[in-house]
Amino acid sequence: MDKKTAKSSGKLTLRTTRLAPGATTLSIGLPALLLGSLPLANMAMADDTIMLDTMQVEERTVDTNPYAEPGAPYKAKVSGDSRHVKDIAETPQTMTVLTQTQIQESGRSDLKDILDAQPGITLGTGENGNAFGDRYVIRGHEARSDVFVDGLRDPGMTTRESFAVEQVEITKGPSSTFAGRGSTGGAVNSITKQASSEYDFNKVEAGLGTDNYRRITLDTNRSINDDLAVRANVLHSYEEIPDRDPNDKERNGLALSGAYQATDKLKIIADYYHLSAFENNDIGSYIDRTTGKVNDDIPAYAQKQDFIKSRVDTVTLRAEYELNDNLRIENSMRHGTTNNGYVVTGARGTSRDVTDPAGDIATISLSTHQGWQEVEYFANQLNLFIDTEIAGMAHQFVVGGEYSKHDVLNGVYSVTNEGDSNCLVSGRGGVSNGYCLQDENGNYIDNIDTLMGRNINKGAADSDYQIDTISLYVMDTIDITDEFSVFAGVRADTFEYKNIVTGRDGSDTTYEYDDTLWNGHIGTMYDITDNGNVYLTYSTSANINGGESDVGGNCGYGGLCSSAESVDKAKPEKVENIELGTKWNLLNEKLLATAALFQVTKDDVMEGTDYDTAGTYNTGKNRVKGVEFSLVGNITERLSTQLGMALMKSEILKTAATSGGEPVEPGGRLANFANRSAFAQVRYQLTDKFSFGAAANHSSEVYVGQPDSTASEDLRVPSYTIFDAFASYEFNEQLNARVNVANLTDKDYYLTAYRSGAFAYIGDARNAQLTVAYEF
Repeated sequence: MDKKTAKSSGKLTLRTTRLAPGATTLSIGLPALLLGSLPLANMAMADDTIMLDTMQVEERTVDTNPYAEPGAPYKAKVSGDSRHVKDIAETPQTMTVLTQTQIQESGRSDLKDILDAQPGITLGTGENGNAFGDRYVIRGHEARSDVFVDGLRDPGMTTRESFAVEQVEITKGPSSTFAGRGSTGGAVNSITKQASSEYDFNKVEAGLGTDNYRRITLDTNRSINDDLAVRANVLHSYEEIPDRDPNDKERNGLALSGAYQATDKLKIIADYYHLSAFENNDIGSYIDRTTGKVNDDIPAYAQKQDFIKSRVDTVTLRAEYELNDNLRIENSMRHGTTNNGYVVTGARGTSRDVTDPAGDIATISLSTHQGWQEVEYFANQLNLFIDTEIAGMAHQFVVGGEYSKHDVLNGVYSVTNEGDSNCLVSGRGGVSNGYCLQDENGNYIDNIDTLMGRNINKGAADSDYQIDTISLYVMDTIDITDEFSVFAGVRADTFEYKNIVTGRDGSDTTYEYDDTLWNGHIGTMYDITDNGNVYLTYSTSANINGGESDVGGNCGYGGLCSSAESVDKAKPEKVENIELGTKWNLLNEKLLATAALFQVTKDDVMEGTDYDTAGTYNTGKNRVKGVEFSLVGNITERLSTQLGMALMKSEILKTAATSGGEPVEPGGRLANFANRSAFAQVRYQLTDKFSFGAAANHSSEVYVGQPDSTASEDLRVPSYTIFDAFASYEFNEQLNARVNVANLTDKDYYLTAYRSGAFAYIGDARNAQLTVAYEF
């Protein structure tokens, strides 16, 4: 073994199959094993035969995910959340797990880009160009607050990066027993890299590419002694947005982890995470309301003073204590802050006003979108794991409690545009001086990025959001027979909610109430063979009035949907999910094939319509039906894949919405919803040193609208399929290189659009990077 394998300590390691907290480890000194072999043999002959478990000598390389299937780098064997007590192949729920190796070879690094490629997930937009961080839609439902890190909710609308991530786990369908309120369509949980005393390594990766791309990461793990280890991950990256320069983005990050085996039974883990993210980027193109098509010929127009920025700082302390072989305790405590802010420019197709000197001609005018958010949160989660036998059946109990406190200040920037106006446009306030990208002849003007001449100052807060939650849950996995198992759980979330919203006139309105949410799930699994099973799952979730922290009193995007006097009269939104699926562990458990039929029904939906009128609370209902397939792992020893496809249909079952004064009839499709989506990444190891691969990402057309509403019949972003390619070469055990080319055909495509079509997010143009990794 060399430095990149298990630390040279003269030890052989015997492990249980589940590489998760609580797994037992027996280390035998090699000299003692050799010297003691003769007496042991004599004793065995003199007494009864001694049966030992099979010894397996494991090598751990730098890139080996401790949760992955050995020898299958794209396939995760177990979840990084120890509350999932069974292997993924034995868990009765759709779970998509993206390993570190698959993520790195895909060339994607921001969590937004990673998730956008996954079937059943689309991206969403915020109200009026809200650019707070990343927004995800899973199986047709908002999931921007259903993001977790190591099993604890990661609140705040922020940018998320993968430099310190071991794997990303996406659970589909409601999972409120694990996640608490929300998780209507699913949840995302990032598992971070942890320190280990079993090995030492240093790995540096440096990348250069088109569009002034550069990315440098360091991953180093040092074993101080057999009981203490530290690990550090460092990031710096920069690039111009492909084909949209001078728009650019920068990321700087640091993740520190320390692990201390205090006693044979007690382990303590401490983590610190920091990320600073900065972008100067415009909102994108827009949908022409006359033709219904996206303008695919628009220059970058971000102003020099524009920004999207995030700063994240978290400290996490975990303790694991094993009372005996059947009972252990885990406690996780985290304190974190995020600071987010943006001033960005949007563009929309319009016409100059008839009073404009150039006359009433078509043009593109610019708009301002801005806001800031400060988040402070604390969470403590305690889990008790009990393995026991009752009535001849094996039970694996998880009994847990969680306390969380989330405080969020939202505010505005004071933005004064001091540049000279170059057109007259009409709007809600009548005719006004505007800023247009085109001159009177329809040609794009020069020096676009200085046109508006912004003067930016941070303004006052307009929303003070506070929510304290105490949660209790019990889960049990029961092996009724060798073939048949049942998984059941129930959770109660008791919360106290307060939100002080400042109106345009400067007056404050306090919204305050409390409630308890009860949710649960039950799943059954039957093993058809040793490698294949079929399962049936039913689960629920709930979300509250005003559950989203970033939109204040804007009901249509998860904000408050009532007057302050009646805020407690709205019922929680309720979700029921039923899923029938099958999972097959094939080819010596190196390949996992899954298929699932599902139906998600959301009732008592807050629609954002006439909430000051009695009787109009909780007026909506919608349903998503679909089927999802995946194939993950090694097809052969040299061919690996991560493949998935989702075919879905959405329908509005009830609505109180109106359009032009007339009621909207049920039956329409959900906004921000793709009926078809698929992703395939394939990697082939041609020789021991050279591998290559390709990826394809497909999405059907997406019609615009606000969440949970009927989609527009006319405004949409078109379907797209993009292709990526990569290749790696290992020069020796320490040095390797990888080339990534994204969007090989340089296709124009759009991820999603605002409900009015006023802006459409532009997908990245073709770009390429070369990354060199050195281990020492």
